[in-house]
Amino acid sequence: MFNKHDLKKNAYMLNGSFKKRGYDWWWHNFTAINEKTGKEKSFFVEFFIINPALTKYQDAPILGQKEENKKNHKRPSYLMVKCGCWGKDARQFHRFFPLSQVRIKKGASYEVEAMDCFASEKILKGHVSLSEEEVNKHPEYMSAAGDMSFDLKLEKDIAWNVGYGTCGLFRFLKAFEMYWHGEGIKTYVSGKVVLDGETYLVNKETSYGYADKNWGRAFTSPWVWLSSWDLYSEKQQRVLKNSAFDIGGGRPKVFGIPFSRKLLGGLYLEGKCYEFNFSKFWTGSKTEFSSTQDEKEITWHVIQIASGYKLVTDITCKREDMLLVQYEEPSGLHRHNHLYNGGTGTGSLKLYQKVKNKWVLLDTLKASHIGCEYGEFDK
Repeated sequence: MFNKHDLKKNAYMLNGSFKKRGYDWWWHNFTAINEKTGKEKSFFVEFFIINPALTKYQDAPILGQKEENKKNHKRPSYLMVKCGCWGKDARQFHRFFPLSQVRIKKGASYEVEAMDCFASEKILKGHVSLSEEEVNKHPEYMSAAGDMSFDLKLEKDIAWNVGYGTCGLFRFLKAFEMYWHGEGIKTYVSGKVVLDGETYLVNKETSYGYADKNWGRAFTSPWVWLSSWDLYSEKQQRVLKNSAFDIGGGRPKVFGIPFSRKLLGGLYLEGKCYEFNFSKFWTGSKTEFSSTQDEKEITWHVIQIASGYKLVTDITCKREDMLLVQYEEPSGLHRHNHLYNGGTGTGSLKLYQKVKNKWVLLDTLKASHIGCEYGEFDK
């Protein structure tokens, strides 16, 4: 379901059993221009809440990777403001707050605020700063050293509801281990970022912004994500102004039962929707995907079929432009030790239609500024 915005699905979700064993995050990525050099740089900002009930009345966050907490099996609890950049100096910065110091607006049109950090449907503001000494002294921060502030406005242009799994009933039943909602798979971002004293300007038309959310009680493995709205049609020989694609998933679990490797995929092509969604079984949805890694790059190859259409997606991203993104689960475990994350991927999407039992190529889309991710739990 494209361009059907649903702020209820983008609201704060940590109620019921998720209060003590659950996470909820709002993710954003975008491209900015260095004010002095004119060079592009890709950034990300995320507000991540985990096990909120455990620090509701405490004055300090519980960091699950702290050695003392691991020994005592204390589960993490905090708001983590995560921000950073991709490129040859790819880094992630983390700032933590106990939930006693966080204001959360519940219901539709969410707001999360802690001191000078604020996130909502339309605004992102904040500042994260860590010294080398702090990072070396506190590995439990899972952070690099650096200083980044951001002051941004968001306009969410294209949304994608990923299926019945996020409907009210399944949200109430806590049926899935990991939920996903794309409120802004095409998001215009404007404002500025200051990274280590360098100012970067964000212009809406060249921001290639993205905003989604995930929530649940555990993470999926494998973990796949690919998305962009910087698309060029080879058939029409033009940049597409009203298009975006988003692919994500891995191995979903429903009521604790794991499914085989599956992805959700959607292509919004100049107002027409092509959806490849395993939860809509009547469409005959099928998925094949793989990812390969070498010293220089990571590649993704995805084939999706549904409703008489096929989408073949091939993406590449340089390893030197990516980082190993860090998260701990509500259980306190840190199972994703090789979760590669980037925002400078490039590649192609080939869309086919089945005509008289033959696949006919409708268009080849060249894609850039692709958000991309792949990782699996250690065996």
